[in-house]
Amino acid sequence: MVYYFKRIETKCFGVRQCAGRRSGSELLFSRDAVTFDPERVSADMELLPLLSLSFCFLTLSGLTFGAESGPPDTRVIVMEDDDVILPCSLSTNQNIEKELFVWKKEGTVPLKVVFMFDAGTYSRGQDDEFSGRVSHFPEQLKYGNTSIRMSKTKLEDRGIYTCSFPVMQPSVKTSRIELVVGAAQEPYVTNCDHTNDWALLQCDVKNAYPKPTVEWQDSKNQIIPSGKPQVSKTGDRFHITLNTTVKKTDRYRCVATQKEINHQAHTNIYVYFRGDRSGTGMMRATIVSIIFGIIGIVVV
Repeated sequence: MVYYFKRIETKCFGVRQCAGRRSGSELLFSRDAVTFDPERVSADMELLPLLSLSFCFLTLSGLTFGAESGPPDTRVIVMEDDDVILPCSLSTNQNIEKELFVWKKEGTVPLKVVFMFDAGTYSRGQDDEFSGRVSHFPEQLKYGNTSIRMSKTKLEDRGIYTCSFPVMQPSVKTSRIELVVGAAQEPYVTNCDHTNDWALLQCDVKNAYPKPTVEWQDSKNQIIPSGKPQVSKTGDRFHITLNTTVKKTDRYRCVATQKEINHQAHTNIYVYFRGDRSGTGMMRATIVSIIFGIIGIVVV
């Protein structure tokens, strides 16, 4: 089972250009960062937006959660700086208010304690990097729900998390959840040079993880020829620059796609060549509405 926590965002800004000649063409910019849904979406199980602080707690099927090694039982995908819920619960709805459950992160020796609850006492032994960022849902404990919420996720948070019930083992085994954290900024486009006949457009995608695929498209969403991408890396974050030369009036779009986290963002730039009758006239500026939201999607 895979959980997707997504943010939909658009921003507004005006005309910008690189240093270069101004005669011959005018450009109009608009940005739009969006996400696209995976192929299989269970609409009737869509999670409520985190921004409204309303949560849908999903009970995992079966009393046991699978082995403590091997593939994770659940995969959760979230964008950096967003909040996320790591799900864990008992299908028996057993009251867990007086029991012990522990969340840990794999990959270190000893394992990092993410959250610990012991008969009403919590946060005991919690690792410093999770302090103040991880909480549980007290009202859900009586239903056997031990899910936790992690706020302001970071790339460093990605990895395998375990949810265990030490006193209740071996009848209830450890649940393993993989947290995938992505980072993405909308592409930044500029006109680096232009004449009456052509314009050199540049697209920069910075601080992205995982590595995105970057391409230029025209108004018909057709990929247009571009130069070789310039790729650099700082830590785990990728920086990509892609140039293209265009010769006709049109709306062009730089698209950055990260299939691993089902995220796609694009920025539009309108190029108008004086004397090109295919254009619609001189356009000076634009404003695009700002929309924020977080959507959780369950794929079974």
